[in-house]
Amino acid sequence: MGSELFGKERTLELRQRHIGPSCKVFFAKDPLKIIRAQGQYMYDENNKKYLDCINNVAHVGHCHPTVVQAATKQMELLNTNARFLHDNLVQYAKQLSETLPPQLSVCYFVNSGSEANDLALRLARQYTGHHDIITLEHAYHGHVTSLIDISPYKFHELHAKYQKEFVHVAPSPDVYRGKYREDHPDPASAYAGEVNALIQEARKKGRKMAAFIAESMQSCGGQIIPPPGYFQKVAQYVHSVGGVFIADEVQVGFGRVGKYFWAFQLQGKDFVPDIVTMGKPIGNGHPMSCVVTTKEIAEAFGASGLEYFNTFGGNPVSCAIGLAVLSVIEEEDLRGNATRVGNYLMDLLREQQAKHQLIGDVRGVGLFIGVDLVKDRRKRTPAKAEAQHIIYRLKEHNILLSADGPHRNVLKFKPPMCFTKEDAKSAVEKIDEILSDLEQKTSARVQNGKSYPVDNRVSVSLRGSKRKMAPASIPEVSELEGTETSPSEECPDEDSGHFKRSACRQEPSSCQDKGLGCNLLASRS
Repeated sequence: MGSELFGKERTLELRQRHIGPSCKVFFAKDPLKIIRAQGQYMYDENNKKYLDCINNVAHVGHCHPTVVQAATKQMELLNTNARFLHDNLVQYAKQLSETLPPQLSVCYFVNSGSEANDLALRLARQYTGHHDIITLEHAYHGHVTSLIDISPYKFHELHAKYQKEFVHVAPSPDVYRGKYREDHPDPASAYAGEVNALIQEARKKGRKMAAFIAESMQSCGGQIIPPPGYFQKVAQYVHSVGGVFIADEVQVGFGRVGKYFWAFQLQGKDFVPDIVTMGKPIGNGHPMSCVVTTKEIAEAFGASGLEYFNTFGGNPVSCAIGLAVLSVIEEEDLRGNATRVGNYLMDLLREQQAKHQLIGDVRGVGLFIGVDLVKDRRKRTPAKAEAQHIIYRLKEHNILLSADGPHRNVLKFKPPMCFTKEDAKSAVEKIDEILSDLEQKTSARVQNGKSYPVDNRVSVSLRGSKRKMAPASIPEVSELEGTETSPSEECPDEDSGHFKRSACRQEPSSCQDKGLGCNLLASRS
């Protein structure tokens, strides 16, 4: 059993007094106080159990005994910096490299995803001698200044003119809501062409590209799966002007996609990035990360004459933990589990898509799945308020899920890899109940008291196929007056919270008892 020093109210009071106000918590109206966790479950101070559908940091499961034992055993012996020889460092670098294409063989160990991506930029700029960076719409790569500069997800919140002249933003390769959609004959080439257009326009201004950086699957951007072939074509354009390709695997690596160890491998065997960054799941909650690159890029970085030293990066304890995580992924067949449970979860969610008009798209691979909620299937109008309502209602049922994307309307599944089919079924059953309740109540609030015709011919893309879906639109739901939309849990500053207010301006527990009194269910005047 976990223990607590203070009651919840005292903990909250001390947090408000001593922790910076920009460091948010989940569910600010009624924040959770979590004191222990195991596997895919978290427990509050009253020993109430919550199903964790969002914690991709506890990759092999919260407090996995193999990982805990590895950390404890090594900590009892030694923990020091990497300037001393130690077998853990070289053994971990060897095993980690073996999960990657052979060209990627040189490791730099650091302490967070932000630190890894910052170092990746340094490597790219030193190797190429260039400075400019191409990034994607809605991208988030970390909280340090160099990464805020290349993260539209963040810098657009600061000022409309914040974008630096050395940063070039390409369209997100989103085939559901983006510029080129599922009906386009070759969206990969079309989106890659947008990157090339940026390159050529920049060259006219005398600018030179150091790197293109992208998450292998966009997380904060709304669970976006790039079309196959996109990365290959982008890499060709970037390499042609002397730049390199950085694959950010901080959110999605280490077997989360199931079939492959790394999400960039979904693009095909003929694609190999020049630099790969890793974070969150690498240490199962222990603060560590890594940059892996080619021998050529590493040698160019060393040729600068500037030593690279990281006090904690690659220390024996961190490496012991990293080795334990790799061992558990293999021994417990967590990649296989991601495939089996992920496919099952996708099937359940697609059944809900056929039943509920609020679900516009279900997309994902392995245990990385997004449910895009819409007010109208033809217009694909984001159902932002409805997504927030669902998140809060799920919390009342002891299920933790988050919403993200540029419109905060995409429900995100990225649970610990030990997530089971029973967990998936439980979560989807509750989503079904909430959607049914929501649609029943909103149907009483159709404008002018009239029903709208349904176009049963509308087809929605489902993993490359087309299925007839009905109905095509739903009654309009009011926007929430005074409600601030949440950032996601990992994106404001690594792991800060994402709910500033209750979705309906009431205490979360009161919504279900007040029927149509909830602002979310009120009609538009």
